[in-house]
Amino acid sequence: MAKGRKNGLYEGISEELSTLMRSGWADTERHGLEPDEQAPYAARRRAALSARFPGERLVIPSGNLKTRSNDDTYPFRAYSGYVHMTGDQARDGALVLEPRADGGHDAYCYQLPRDGRDTDEFWIGYTAELWMGRRRTLAESEVVLGLACRDVRTIVEDLAASGVPTRIVRGIDPALEAAVTTDEERDVELDGTLSELRLVKDEWEIGEMRKAVDSTVRGFTDCVGELSRAVASSERWIEGTFFRRARLEGNHVGYGSICAAGEHATIMHWTNNDGPVRPGELLLLDAGVETHSLYTADVTRTLPINGAFSPVQRQVYDAVYEAQEAGMAAVKPGAPYRDFHEASQRHLTARLVEWGFIEGPVDRAYELGLQRRFTMAGTGHMLGLDVHDCAQARTEEYVDGVLEPGMVLTVEPGLYFQPDDLTVPEEWRGIGVRIEDDLLVTDDGHENLSAGLPRSSAEVESWMARFAG
Repeated sequence: MAKGRKNGLYEGISEELSTLMRSGWADTERHGLEPDEQAPYAARRRAALSARFPGERLVIPSGNLKTRSNDDTYPFRAYSGYVHMTGDQARDGALVLEPRADGGHDAYCYQLPRDGRDTDEFWIGYTAELWMGRRRTLAESEVVLGLACRDVRTIVEDLAASGVPTRIVRGIDPALEAAVTTDEERDVELDGTLSELRLVKDEWEIGEMRKAVDSTVRGFTDCVGELSRAVASSERWIEGTFFRRARLEGNHVGYGSICAAGEHATIMHWTNNDGPVRPGELLLLDAGVETHSLYTADVTRTLPINGAFSPVQRQVYDAVYEAQEAGMAAVKPGAPYRDFHEASQRHLTARLVEWGFIEGPVDRAYELGLQRRFTMAGTGHMLGLDVHDCAQARTEEYVDGVLEPGMVLTVEPGLYFQPDDLTVPEEWRGIGVRIEDDLLVTDDGHENLSAGLPRSSAEVESWMARFAG
């Protein structure tokens, strides 16, 4: 008997079955492939990374499958820094930049090659190629990625071959991390640099962001069109409706969709999406499509479920809309990153003082942060391969930096009056409103990529009326 992995019935296999499985397969090498359109952009990103770390080896893993339950795994999603530097999304791989004696680096993409048909590895086990689908050969990957590719099964031996200073992105591939000797502080610097190199998007990335936002706009339109079915079921109908668009036009949703009706709209990260959808209340929908290249949108609209805002709902909504207008006006090249946040927050602070919910004057209330009881979060963040992109960048390069053309960020002020908040009148409790758009910083200001969705209260009501009846 030939040995097999303990997977269900395959604790042992006959020599006859093994011989049968290893014979009769066609040569499926793919010829005539073209480089991916992202390949030249990824090469320029690697050159920029190389210039930051002369004389050092850099190891950027793609990541591994993660167990969901028993032998079931989550859908694989490669580490964003790896994707940005290679354009590749394969699991169990790594990009290695090897320093050259004359300066610069040689780049190698280590990948799992195809399982050979001369052993039983290609068909035994749930992660085998016959179970999970065909992988590219190394030769195919070299063409598609425009990058030298090597068998990842040799990576530990290759990394041990020379004693050059090495950095690795930690927390992505524990086995690979254990195989190299590095310094944690220096590794953190590498991770931060990878984030900083994503702050300004190149031309190709901006195109992907447009695709993500355009699909997201269509997804929101789908949800409004099916709102009556959500009323008859639950928030899950909204979640499923948007997910269908994301899977049809992209890779997935960029993050867990927030489909928050009624008082759930006051919960910043409500992703259970199992509550009722009731006329007379608001639906806060925060969702984004992730493209096949893994760039994501991040858009929020707050909708009156019966198609019309009540007076109090409109008062809150209009305050948030005005705050967003103030924040968006501050998005322009050369402006401090914090300006759009401060503009939005100051406007909301003024409204809260005016309504008597916090004690003024406005400057004092803002300085003390009193508005945060009702605004809770910041007003936006960078956007790209991650929904909160560039998160490991240094403070001085990100939140204390200045806006540049090519940056993409969200502007998303909100007001949240908790259902148990006794400091506000009863009719305000349980109201949550957020409006979020994705802005591209341009040479002379900004472009609202998600402008295809209505924003003002009147525009929202008019939009929803087209789906009524």
